[in-house]
Amino acid sequence: MAEQTTRDMKLVQYLNEAYGKEKELETALQTHISMATKPPYKKRLQEHLKETKSHARQVERRIKQLGGQAQVVAAPGPVGEAASAVTAAAGKAMAAAKGPIHMLRGTGESEKMLRNARDEYWNEFEEIAMYTVIETLAETVGDKDTAKLARGIKREEERMAKFLERQIPQLTKSVARDEIPASERRTTGARPRRSASASRSGSSNGARSGSSRSTGSRSTGSRSTGSRSSGSRSSGSRSSSRSSRTRSTSRSRSS
Repeated sequence: MAEQTTRDMKLVQYLNEAYGKEKELETALQTHISMATKPPYKKRLQEHLKETKSHARQVERRIKQLGGQAQVVAAPGPVGEAASAVTAAAGKAMAAAKGPIHMLRGTGESEKMLRNARDEYWNEFEEIAMYTVIETLAETVGDKDTAKLARGIKREEERMAKFLERQIPQLTKSVARDEIPASERRTTGARPRRSASASRSGSSNGARSGSSRSTGSRSTGSRSTGSRSSGSRSSGSRSSSRSSRTRSTSRSRSS
């Protein structure tokens, strides 16, 4: 086998970091799937577990093509078979130990799933960063095959991250419904309810105000009517006086 170049050793270093992460997540996802009860979420985890195993196989194959040895724990470069076996065993033990811890987290079923989804979301972005590094390095040193591999895996990690981004708010709402009383989950910005006494007081004040306006209108109308009546009587008196003067003048002329 040809001796490894410095370029290939550096690529193997970063590929091994990605490989170790994929193997770790295989164990974590298996635990999360066993805890998931929401069908869409559980189904997507199962699909991503298959993707994760495929990623690990693809990365391992590429490491071997570059003359390296796949290992679970990241190393600065290729290591011998004995060292690789030791680090791989240690890495698997560490990943397996996280399973029982995940089973105990949270106070309820919904919160356990929420915490798992939060960790998965964080891990997806760590993987996206890893494969971005590998893709960029490979393109920079002219390794098109490694760049293509990293780019394809990164796209699948990004799709999973987007799914989790939509799932986390739904899981959070489930925690709120399961663990917080409905009376303490009022929608922010809702108009406060008026007390019964305040409502009665407002109605009473409105009624009195309307009554006052109505009474005022009637009083005004009465005064107006009175004025018109007085005017009519005054006009009648003036007419009667003129008639009397006319009759008196007529009698004087007759005499």
